Amino acid sequence: MKKLLYSRFPLLLLLFSFVITNAQSSTVSDEVISGFSEIRLDRYSKFLNTEIEEGRIPGAVSYIYRNGQPVHKQAYGYSSLEAKEPMQQDNIFHIMSMTKPIISAAFLMLYEEGHFFLSDPVSKYLPQFKDFKVALDVNRGLDGDTEPAKSEITIHQLLTHTAGFTHGIEGTTLDNEIAQAIYFEPQSSIESRVNTLISLPLIGHPGEQWHYSASPDVLSLLIEHFSGMTTAEFLQIRIFDPLKMNDTGYNIPIDDQYRWVPVHNINEEGILVNSEEQLPIEGNMVYGGTHGLFSTADDYMKFCLMMLNGGKANGKQLLSPKTIEIMTMNQVGDLYYGQGFGLGFGVTTDVANSKALGSKGAFYWSGAYSTYFFIDPTEDLIAILMTQVQPYSNYYGRKFPQFVYQALVDKN
Repeated sequence: MKKLLYSRFPLLLLLFSFVITNAQSSTVSDEVISGFSEIRLDRYSKFLNTEIEEGRIPGAVSYIYRNGQPVHKQAYGYSSLEAKEPMQQDNIFHIMSMTKPIISAAFLMLYEEGHFFLSDPVSKYLPQFKDFKVALDVNRGLDGDTEPAKSEITIHQLLTHTAGFTHGIEGTTLDNEIAQAIYFEPQSSIESRVNTLISLPLIGHPGEQWHYSASPDVLSLLIEHFSGMTTAEFLQIRIFDPLKMNDTGYNIPIDDQYRWVPVHNINEEGILVNSEEQLPIEGNMVYGGTHGLFSTADDYMKFCLMMLNGGKANGKQLLSPKTIEIMTMNQVGDLYYGQGFGLGFGVTTDVANSKALGSKGAFYWSGAYSTYFFIDPTEDLIAILMTQVQPYSNYYGRKFPQFVYQALVDKN
């Protein structure tokens, strides 16, 4: 009998150890804040820290807001690898194309005041918008043959990137030449940039394709036409001041320039470094609609909250809920990569087709230096991720919502 008891003792000890261990692990609480698991959010933090440690991004600021409260707000790594400055929550980023949603919102404030119809031809207000030519072969560049545009460009087409303009980033010969003309040659104003753009061939007939474009620059010029202000002044008075977006604008004040995050890139040796060339942070006079704004994660969250809350913020109604409704519904049929595009935002119309976590009706965009956001009305959720790395990759644009949604454990 003693021999039998001793022979079973290791098994009993192992079983006892297993019970104790599991009893202890079951007492580890996973705090849930507005439906988000802290343990699961830690996966997101570990991912960002790994990206920093392995030299793919210098640092990042993340901000998640749900059901009326912040649930995750954190800075990681460095703002500048060269200076070894730790990233802070209030660091100021080039938000690049995340300028576009703000410009679209500002422009639609003027729509609400009755200045135009979305169906209006642009030439009704800017007479130079006539007689466009369409390139027959974008790989031939400016020397290639063209044909007359079948129809005039409308305001709706500007807002939805279906006008036939390009952004100069597709890599074709025509794209490269357009980018050189509108972004690298000196421009004195937004009108100068737009006039240069419209002197060049379209890549397609108006309304026949979705093509990421410089159309928001035309919206900026129209803002100036309808308001009698510069776009910078209009944004300040109508959006930034009401929303208390004190760190957003086309230039960074001298006293705040220490908070600026320079862009980084991988050098020829495969090492992440501060980019040799940086866009100017002061003295900017071309108030673009495509890009140009600087902002913080906190400031951009204020803009997103206004959009999520039906256009209302700080007791003021900046936009009608009905206007936001049409901004965030699909306006382009099946032209946009199997999903939707509204008036200034990408829109998820089919979650299954997206092959990713998300919600129908979520809207989003990103910026060329790797800044990202999405707004999910179904989940009462906003998420922002900002870093500064070029060239742009949508890798983080896909990874970031994946980690955010996997941490959401209680649905609305």
